[in-house]
Amino acid sequence: MICMITSRQSRAARALLGWTQEQLADEARVSLTALKRLESESGLEVYETTRDQVRRAFEANGILLLNSDQGIGVMHVQAKAVPKG
Repeated sequence: MICMITSRQSRAARALLGWTQEQLADEARVSLTALKRLESESGLEVYETTRDQVRRAFEANGILLLNSDQGIGVMHVQAKAVPKG
Protein backbone atom coordinates (compact mmCIF):
# COMPACT_ATOMS: atom_id res chain seq x y z
CA MET A 1 0.00 0.00 0.00
CA ILE A 2 1.29 3.46 -0.89
CA CYS A 3 1.52 5.81 2.06
CA MET A 4 0.17 9.35 1.63
CA ILE A 5 2.91 11.71 2.80
CA THR A 6 2.04 14.12 5.60
CA SER A 7 3.44 17.60 6.22
CA ARG A 8 5.44 16.33 9.20
CA GLN A 9 6.89 13.42 7.25
CA SER A 10 7.99 15.76 4.47
CA ARG A 11 9.74 18.11 6.89
CA ALA A 12 11.38 15.21 8.74
CA ALA A 13 12.56 13.54 5.53
CA ARG A 14 14.00 16.83 4.28
CA ALA A 15 15.90 17.19 7.55
CA LEU A 16 17.34 13.67 7.23
CA LEU A 17 18.56 14.47 3.72
CA GLY A 18 19.73 17.97 4.63
CA TRP A 19 17.55 19.48 1.89
CA THR A 20 15.97 22.91 1.75
CA GLN A 21 12.43 23.36 0.48
CA GLU A 22 13.91 24.69 -2.75
CA GLN A 23 16.02 21.54 -3.22
CA LEU A 24 13.05 19.26 -2.60
CA ALA A 25 10.83 21.24 -4.97
CA ASP A 26 13.49 20.83 -7.68
CA GLU A 27 13.95 17.10 -6.98
CA ALA A 28 10.19 16.47 -6.95
CA ARG A 29 9.52 18.79 -9.89
CA VAL A 30 6.82 20.70 -8.04
CA SER A 31 6.50 24.41 -7.45
CA LEU A 32 7.89 25.85 -4.24
CA THR A 33 4.41 27.20 -3.46
CA ALA A 34 2.89 23.71 -3.79
CA LEU A 35 5.57 22.25 -1.52
CA LYS A 36 5.02 24.96 1.10
CA ARG A 37 1.30 24.13 1.06
CA LEU A 38 2.08 20.44 1.58
CA GLU A 39 4.43 21.17 4.48
CA SER A 40 2.16 23.67 6.21
CA GLU A 41 -0.05 22.66 9.13
CA SER A 42 -2.80 25.00 7.94
CA GLY A 43 -4.96 22.32 6.34
CA LEU A 44 -4.71 23.82 2.86
CA GLU A 45 -5.65 21.44 0.08
CA VAL A 46 -2.76 19.83 -1.79
CA TYR A 47 -3.08 18.03 -5.11
CA GLU A 48 -2.56 14.28 -4.87
CA THR A 49 -0.05 14.53 -7.74
CA THR A 50 2.06 16.92 -5.62
CA ARG A 51 2.06 14.48 -2.70
CA ASP A 52 2.95 11.63 -5.05
CA GLN A 53 5.84 13.48 -6.70
CA VAL A 54 7.29 14.48 -3.32
CA ARG A 55 6.94 10.91 -2.03
CA ARG A 56 8.68 9.53 -5.12
CA ALA A 57 11.54 12.05 -4.80
CA PHE A 58 12.13 10.95 -1.22
CA GLU A 59 11.92 7.25 -2.05
CA ALA A 60 14.44 7.71 -4.88
CA ASN A 61 16.84 9.10 -2.27
CA GLY A 62 16.48 6.34 0.33
CA ILE A 63 13.59 7.64 2.42
CA LEU A 64 10.91 5.21 3.61
CA LEU A 65 7.60 6.60 4.83
CA LEU A 66 6.32 4.72 7.87
CA ASN A 67 2.65 4.51 8.76
CA SER A 68 1.24 2.16 11.37
CA ASP A 69 -1.45 2.07 14.02
CA GLN A 70 1.21 3.36 16.44
CA GLY A 71 2.08 6.45 14.44
CA ILE A 72 3.87 7.86 11.42
CA GLY A 73 7.52 8.51 10.68
CA VAL A 74 10.34 8.36 8.19
CA MET A 75 13.50 6.31 7.89
CA HIS A 76 16.61 6.97 5.80
CA VAL A 77 17.92 3.72 4.37
CA GLN A 78 21.63 3.89 3.66
CA ALA A 79 22.83 2.25 0.46
CA LYS A 80 24.97 -0.80 1.17
CA ALA A 81 28.59 -0.48 0.19
CA VAL A 82 29.60 -2.86 -2.57
CA PRO A 83 32.72 -4.80 -1.57
CA LYS A 84 35.70 -4.22 -3.83
CA GLY A 85 37.57 -7.12 -5.24
